[in-house]
Order: sequence, then structure tokens, then C-alpha cells
Amino acid sequence: MKAVLLDTQGHYHVAELDEPAPGPGEVAVRVSYAGIQWGDTMVRDGHFPVPRPFVPGFEASGRITAVGEGVDPDRIGSPVAALTAAGACAEVVVAPAALSLDVGDLPLRTAAGLGWAAPTAYDLVNTAARVRPGESVLIHAAAGSVGTLAAQFARTAGAGRIVGVVGSAARADYAAGFGYDQVVLREEFPAELDDERFDTILDPVGGPTRRTGLEQLAPHGRLAVYGNLSTYEPVLADTNDLLTHGRSLITYNSSLLSQTHPERLADSARRALALVADGTVRVDITAEYGLADLALAVQRLAEGTTHGKSVLRIARPRRVRGVGGGAGWPGAAGRGGTGGGAGIGG
Repeated sequence: MKAVLLDTQGHYHVAELDEPAPGPGEVAVRVSYAGIQWGDTMVRDGHFPVPRPFVPGFEASGRITAVGEGVDPDRIGSPVAALTAAGACAEVVVAPAALSLDVGDLPLRTAAGLGWAAPTAYDLVNTAARVRPGESVLIHAAAGSVGTLAAQFARTAGAGRIVGVVGSAARADYAAGFGYDQVVLREEFPAELDDERFDTILDPVGGPTRRTGLEQLAPHGRLAVYGNLSTYEPVLADTNDLLTHGRSLITYNSSLLSQTHPERLADSARRALALVADGTVRVDITAEYGLADLALAVQRLAEGTTHGKSVLRIARPRRVRGVGGGAGWPGAAGRGGTGGGAGIGG
């Protein structure tokens, strides 16, 4: 099969590899599209310690071609959106059966756009921050794949006011199409909002933005942290001050959740999928690349020149085959250790 390899020098190239076969509790998926997300930039830049050469890609759509021990063979042939720990930028990927969700009639291109961003955005709004009807929500990286989904999920949860923060005027214009009541530029933040306080703030940025967020919380407000786009410097919080004002600092890690409680992540992904399938929530794919263009796609995401969701076109579905057993392949050793940094650039 064809697959993209990230080599020891940090370069991407397309190679011919043996097809992986599913182990217990896994499925093999003939990949049609792979989603591109922030975790891909972190792997490239060495923030995720993975063995190289490495087959990148943490989210895929396609059809199940084989199942491992303990998985219903009737799933063979099913169209799915799969969350993986590696290997999605290839013609075949193995994924946990529990995190390979049947998508029914949803187009596979759209299904690839769900990726880790959909359950992450859903959980941030409904599980971590628990947005209540009438509450106000501030979303950083508002034009990214998580931000555009989170705004829509917040609206379905009954949020009364939703404000987004973005890095450029073009991104502000784009984000405005996803239900934000106001979108402000990062350079004008927080002055543009005067002294407004928010019940929920979603922060994948870190650093000074995180410190400001703690100050912007309304009484009983929740700051939900799920990434470090700008810096990894630690941000210290005074728990006595939080207690006095009833404020909460919450973290959310979808990669960790996939390892500790995959059924919870899968449930949130299914709920998000249902809202996309019935048209309540829109996944917007703004860029599509070929297999050989992964380096360009990741670089554009890292630079912040993309918005919405980008996907990699891999191959069209082919004939399915039977139940398989385990097999070794470049990147397989990383299957349990990475993945899930949702696409949050905005």
C-alpha cells in the first residue's frame, strides 16, 4: 500500500508498505480521506515522542475491510469515521473498533472532517464546561475546526451569547458564519470586550491568553483548557482566588480519554455525528490535498493560513476482505502513545 512516512530527518515522503492487519479489538479501514489536525504539527515538531519512521495521521474515513478478534465480522464493509493513534495517512489503517464509528449515508469526505475535533468540541461544551441555557461563551481559535464546531454545539446547548477570538480579519469573516454573536481579533483582545465576563471560556492557546481568561470569568465561570497553541509556559492559578469567586479551571485531553475511557469518547463522537448528520451542525472542509502534499498541509496549518478543516485525499474504497490478525508496520509502535490533539488552529 502507499503511505506517507515521516523520517528521522523530519521529512515526509510517500512509500510502499505492507498493509497492516487488525489485532484484537481493532478494525482495518481502507482509507478514503484522512483528516489533518494540530496533532500532526506536534508530531512533526517533536512535541509527541514517536518512533521514526512514522506513519502520521490520527483520523480517517473509509470502509472496514477486516476485523480483529472480538469484533463483529458483520462490520466488514461499513463506512466509518475512525480515530487512530497513528497511520491514517495511508491506504489502510488499523483503528480501535470502539472508535471507528458507523457514519451511514454521510459522505466519507464529510466524515473525515469530524475527526477528533467533533468529540472534543462536543465534550468541551457539554461535558467539561457544561454550558447551560442563557450562558455566555468565549471561544479562542474560533475559526479552527474545534472552534467552528464548538460555537455550533454551544448554540444547540442554549448559550445566550457566543464570542470568538481569531488571528486575522479574514479568519474573523470566516468564523462569523458559524453562529458567533461577535468575533474579535487577537490583537484587540481583551480590550475590545471592555470588562465583559463569561460563564465559559474555551482556551487552546495558553500563556497570557490563559491568564487573561481566568480574570474574564464570571462568578461560577469555567475556563476549559485543551491545548497550547502559543506556548508551553506554565500558567499558575491561585486556588484560593478561584474558590472565592466560584471560578473553575478545567482541562480536557481527548487523547488520554481515548486510552482510559474510549467508550465515553465514542459516545460523544456519536452524539456529534448525529447533529452533523441531521444538519443541525455543519462541518466545513476548506482544503483538500493529495497524498504527496501532507508536508504543505501541515505547514499551512502550523502557520495559521488555513481555517475550518483540511483533509488528505487518500484513495477510493476497494473490495473488502476477511478477518485478519496483527502485523508490524512503520509507526505501529506509536499506536498506543499519541493521537487526538484535535485540529484547533484558529
